[in-house]
Amino acid sequence: MGLPERAADGQYSRVSNGVVPGGIGALTSAPPRVKVRLGIVIVLALLGVSAMVLASAFGAAGETQTVIDQPPSASSSSSAVVVYVHVVGAVAAPGLYRLNDGARGVDAVAAAGGFSADADRSQLNLARPVSDGEQIYVPIVGETAVPPAASAPGGSSGGSGLVNVNTADSAALETLPRIGPAVAQRIIDWRDTNGRFATVDDLLAVPGIGEKTLDGFRSLVTV
Repeated sequence: MGLPERAADGQYSRVSNGVVPGGIGALTSAPPRVKVRLGIVIVLALLGVSAMVLASAFGAAGETQTVIDQPPSASSSSSAVVVYVHVVGAVAAPGLYRLNDGARGVDAVAAAGGFSADADRSQLNLARPVSDGEQIYVPIVGETAVPPAASAPGGSSGGSGLVNVNTADSAALETLPRIGPAVAQRIIDWRDTNGRFATVDDLLAVPGIGEKTLDGFRSLVTV
């Protein structure tokens, strides 16, 4: 293997077997034009490396992700379901009310204006869900809660959910608030003697039925 010869100034003047002529000193002592070209090459190389690094970094950070939204539920896309509830008894405004499906007893009472002053709140489960077509009766203090008039025997409801005082038997009449066997029989006797009740207020003519008693079941009966 040939070795380069050293010149008098200590630098290599020739090379064999691939050694760069002039060594490191040749680079530092190269003409200005050569230095410029070498500088351009180095700058381009650095720019290329930088571009590759940036492309890699942005490629990782700029990945797009597809988010799949949860499809809307059937309840949110359809119109709200409503139920009809008949609230009677010791409430401020007895009547038929339309509530949202899933409403509870407390919602029905609130729709009817709340409890009256003499309402027995302990007999009503305010937390239970109500159902469509249900009748909710709120008893007064000292009164035993009665089942809805729609369940009264003797065919007295006539399909309306109300007790028809002109056709109801004693058992059906006794489902009304504050109406016991004695008063129920008086209603039947009055009916047999005087004919049909023309209005609900005609019940005031029956012995034992006053304004307060009638107001307790007025919304539960029909003629």
